[in-house]
Amino acid sequence: MKSALLFSGQGSQYVGMMKDISEQIPPALEFIHQADEILAYKLSEICFNGPIETLKETRYTQPAIFLHSSLIMNLLKNKLEFNATAGHSVGEYAALLASGVLGFEDTLKLVSLRGELMFKAGENEPGTMFAVINLDDNKVEEVCKRLSENGNGNVVVAANYNSPGQIVVSGSAQYLRENASAFKEAGAKLVKELVVSGAFHSPLMEPAKKELEIAINNTEFHNAKMPVYCNVYAKPLTDANEIKDALIKQLTSPVMWTQTMRQMKSDGFDSMIEIGPGNVLQGLAKRTIEGVNLSGMDKAEDIQEILNSK
Repeated sequence: MKSALLFSGQGSQYVGMMKDISEQIPPALEFIHQADEILAYKLSEICFNGPIETLKETRYTQPAIFLHSSLIMNLLKNKLEFNATAGHSVGEYAALLASGVLGFEDTLKLVSLRGELMFKAGENEPGTMFAVINLDDNKVEEVCKRLSENGNGNVVVAANYNSPGQIVVSGSAQYLRENASAFKEAGAKLVKELVVSGAFHSPLMEPAKKELEIAINNTEFHNAKMPVYCNVYAKPLTDANEIKDALIKQLTSPVMWTQTMRQMKSDGFDSMIEIGPGNVLQGLAKRTIEGVNLSGMDKAEDIQEILNSK
C-alpha cells in the first residue's frame, strides 16, 4: 500500500480550530505558543475564539491552517507512515515541512509573509474569485480567454482546478463580477463568488510573488525525503531547487489539484490522509478518483486514535 498525506488549503478554517487538541493533548499547547512567539502575535487566540471575520483574513487564515496541519504532524511524528505529500495552495507549505524540505520556523515565517503579501496585493489591486460548477475545463478556459482578451487589461483566469466540474476562476474584481454570467451562459450550473481578499493564483498576485520570491530565495531548502506533488506541475519533485522554483511560481499559477489527484492515483497511491482543518480535500478526491482509501485528521479524537493504536 502506498500512502500520501494531503494538506488542507484556504477555506477550510473554522473558529475553534486546534482548541480541542490543545485541551486534550498536553504537548500541543507548547507547540501552539511557540508559533505565537515566532509570529509575535496571538494567532492561537484568533484560531480558538475568532471572530470568524478576522480568521477569514488571508494574513491570518494562511498561518492558522499551516499551524493546524503542522501541529498534527508534530504530535504524530514517527507514528504516520507515508510515501509522498501534496498540499492545496498554502497547504503545499505543510507538505514541504512533512517531506523535510523546510523546518517549522522557516515555513511558518514564509506562510505568514505569503498571507500578508497576498492580503496587501488584494488591497492594492482589487480582485475576486468565483467557483464555476458543472462546466468542462476547456469551456471554462475558453470563457476566461475571451473575457481577458476583451477586458482592456482586466484579468480573468482559471485559478484552481479542484475536481472535475469544479473550477475556481480568479480576476479583476469589478470586471469579473460584471461578467460572471458568461460562465452561466456557457453552461455552468452554478457560478458563485467566494469570500476572498484578492485574485489568488492569477497575474494580479505578481507584486506579492516578487517579494515572496526574495524571502524564498533567502530560506534554506533541502532535497525532499519523499516526493512532493507540487501544485504548478501536478507531478512529484524531490530536488530542492526545483521545489523552490515551483513554490515561487505557485502564487500566480493555477492549482492543478484535479491533475495532482489523477497523477497520484496513476502512480499507485491507494491511501490518502488529509491533515488539517476540515475535509474539503477528501471530498475533492472522491469526485476525482476511485479506489482510494480516504481519511482525515483534524480533531483531538483523530490524533488520539493514532497515538493509542501504535
